[in-house]
Amino acid sequence: MKYTWFKISIIFLILISAIPVVVLAQVHKYELNNGLKLLVKEDHRAPVVVTQIWYKVGSSYENDGITGISHVLEHMMFKGTEKYPPGEFSRIISENGGRDNAFTGPDYTSYFQTLEKSRLSISFELEADRMRHLKLSDEEFIKEIEVVKEERRWRTEDNPQSFLYEAVKAAAFQTSSYRSPVIGWMQDLDNMTINDLKEWYKTWYAPNNATVVVVGDVDPNDVYALAYEYFGPLSPEESITTKKQIEVPQLGTKRITVKRPAELPTIIMAFKTPVIKPNNQDDNEYDWEPYALEVLAGILDGGNSARISSRLVRGNEVAAAASASYQMASRLDNLFTLSGTPAPDKSIQELEVAFRNEILNLQTYPVSDEELQRVKAQVISSDVYEKDSIFYQAMIIGILETVGLSWDLADKYVERIKAVTNEQVLSVAKKYLIDDRLTIADLYPLPIQDNSINERKTKDGNAHAH
Repeated sequence: MKYTWFKISIIFLILISAIPVVVLAQVHKYELNNGLKLLVKEDHRAPVVVTQIWYKVGSSYENDGITGISHVLEHMMFKGTEKYPPGEFSRIISENGGRDNAFTGPDYTSYFQTLEKSRLSISFELEADRMRHLKLSDEEFIKEIEVVKEERRWRTEDNPQSFLYEAVKAAAFQTSSYRSPVIGWMQDLDNMTINDLKEWYKTWYAPNNATVVVVGDVDPNDVYALAYEYFGPLSPEESITTKKQIEVPQLGTKRITVKRPAELPTIIMAFKTPVIKPNNQDDNEYDWEPYALEVLAGILDGGNSARISSRLVRGNEVAAAASASYQMASRLDNLFTLSGTPAPDKSIQELEVAFRNEILNLQTYPVSDEELQRVKAQVISSDVYEKDSIFYQAMIIGILETVGLSWDLADKYVERIKAVTNEQVLSVAKKYLIDDRLTIADLYPLPIQDNSINERKTKDGNAHAH
């Protein structure tokens, strides 16, 4: 994995906050006899094509004891097949002038390449080969599991803010599988075996659990013909029915304190909130709520004129840095978070009071028309911006399709945001930003005495790159 799961999760939040309307028009959908889905979007502005393979498996599918296995398998997907030795996948892509990468999230694992359009068959051949013919060896696993453990130390255990975010999720979710980190708990990584990986690969890496997304200077029928040639012969796996681990109702505020070597204290306030539901579910009476929560996040943290920046950072100067985030597109209900570092002369407790005052204001008074229009204007401008990237066009399609929402939801996004009213923002603030849905995590800084942390931070963060 060349991108870290933490960076990718942030990218996802940005992308889902800016799903464009026109970008996803004219998507051609196919399905092979073995169950593989193919989604093709034409964009003829440059002779380039992006291919992304999305497997419907990630950390939220994992059981206790094998957390992190989806991410470890993502690493091992570059360690060779029966046909190609370790490292050949990326070498061949590079030799043909392309770039490749991969990432794992809670709901999916994705592999992608960017190539000149005439090289699409190379991508398909390589991806089809490792979809069913990966060679999982003890030798490569022993080396790669140590790389993943070092990544966990570097990205989480030596990063106080990341460690705090991991802790608040584990505390907030009691039964939801979102409580486990994508990279896995260290004790599970210590005890993972090559047989665990073989079983996970056999179960989930099959054409009937994959979606291929292609965006670029292509003809959809030609792409389908290539997909039929390379992916068509692959055998499907038995259909997998998984029970969603639904979160039990919370009965009061949860609060944890994390003590870690750190320079500054940090607070995270995480509220359990709903996400967009598939069209076939029967709770459409409240299908506007995720869009209102999305607007609410923009009211709080949508640039320099948003409330957090103008009131807490610059106004009262209670925060050195602060933010709000909400993820509206995921497989399970998720979190609306407020996080921040207090100003040098302020405490975590004072910052928490400031956050609570902003919430109370949102629950008491409707937001102004001016604020509402500012957020809506940002959505429209993001729509225009996102059209310039075929990579992000493909990623939005893949995310929506893989979490079970369907790519065509994007066509409705801007209109749904534009329809949000002041009263709806007030309503979701009163309904969801309440103590019975709240988990608070405080980072209590300990003295930084071990220079190895600083030494590690000088190293290349992509030690795990393929």
